[in-house]
Amino acid sequence: MLLSSCVQMLCRQAQRTPRLLCLRLRPQSHCTPSRGAKSQRRRSREEERRGRNTTALTYIAAAGVGMIGLSYAAVPLYRLYCQASGLGGTAVAGHDTDLVETMKPVKNRVLKVTFNADTHASMQWNFRPQQREIYVVPGETALAFYRAKNPTDKPIIGISTYNVVPYEAGQYFNKIQCFCFEEQRLNPQEEVDMPVFFYIDPEFDEDPRMARVDTIILSYTFFEAKEGQQIPLPGYA
Repeated sequence: MLLSSCVQMLCRQAQRTPRLLCLRLRPQSHCTPSRGAKSQRRRSREEERRGRNTTALTYIAAAGVGMIGLSYAAVPLYRLYCQASGLGGTAVAGHDTDLVETMKPVKNRVLKVTFNADTHASMQWNFRPQQREIYVVPGETALAFYRAKNPTDKPIIGISTYNVVPYEAGQYFNKIQCFCFEEQRLNPQEEVDMPVFFYIDPEFDEDPRMARVDTIILSYTFFEAKEGQQIPLPGYA
């Protein structure tokens, strides 16, 4: 009886064993992705990466164009600000007519104003001040002249910039008439005098920073006016 039971058990186990082997050896085809699906996912990732790169390049290009535009706009804007505030040794642009007519000279404060003239290396003009120095007092108008000559056989257009030293005095140096930042055309061998009409604000005498200042230097530099030429900012070399 016991022998019969063992035989039946072995038979049943033998019948199940091939089935288990088949289950273990059966290929899992549904878990292995096809080559087409892999290629499609790879193309999707590449397209997504190219899209991100294109967007980043677009932002960088836009930022670069914006920075270039700001750099070109900064020069005239900064120049206007310097002329209005006297920053960087730039003489203040314009004047108050009423102030000129009513301001009182500070007679006990005599200042020496010296004049300097330079030309850019590419500029062929002869340029010099007509006087080396003059003496003025705050609240008093003064007139000086520069002379420019074109010694060449062709017309040349020039443009000038200027600055005041010491720089802190620039806010008190007011020009009434000046040839700066305006194109000047000289024909061959032509020579002209260029006036500078100015005054030093009486408040100069009240500024503690100006207590030891007794000499002011007004310096002009001429450049040849060419397309795309950018002259330096006032007050800076």
